[in-house]
Amino acid sequence: MAAENPCVFCAIVAGELPAHRVHEDGAVVAFLDRRPLFPGHVLVVPRRHLETLTDLPAGSVGPYFTAVRLVAAAVERAMAADGTFVAQNNRVSQSVPHLHTHVVPRRRKDGLRGFFWPRHQYSDETEAREVAARIRSEVNAELDAEADARAGTEADAAER
Repeated sequence: MAAENPCVFCAIVAGELPAHRVHEDGAVVAFLDRRPLFPGHVLVVPRRHLETLTDLPAGSVGPYFTAVRLVAAAVERAMAADGTFVAQNNRVSQSVPHLHTHVVPRRRKDGLRGFFWPRHQYSDETEAREVAARIRSEVNAELDAEADARAGTEADAAER
């Protein structure tokens, strides 16, 4: 990490620190949390260093949360979850001062209550790689489906 910017998430975005990336585009990088609540817990961070949601320029909110939505859909499918918990803190309880959104796969009766976050580690790097690969696959499937839907809409409009 560069001394002038000791932000761990900036170092991950820059490729200076390893992370199990599941999605990246021009706006964000999404990767597995190193201490997940449950396997498949992903952090979505903007490429640019911003501390909180209120620091995110209005024009960037759409692309940022489009990526969060994409990752949430992929995590739910990849982890065969009943749903997802999506959370973001601003300063209070924000362990890394770089905007990030947690996407956590949930199951009924999974033991998660309120905002208590009992952390667990992946059993090994192989498990983390496999979970990241499953989520990446679903991100790509979601992107393909969205592209197909756009192409269909454009074709319908052209026929009119």
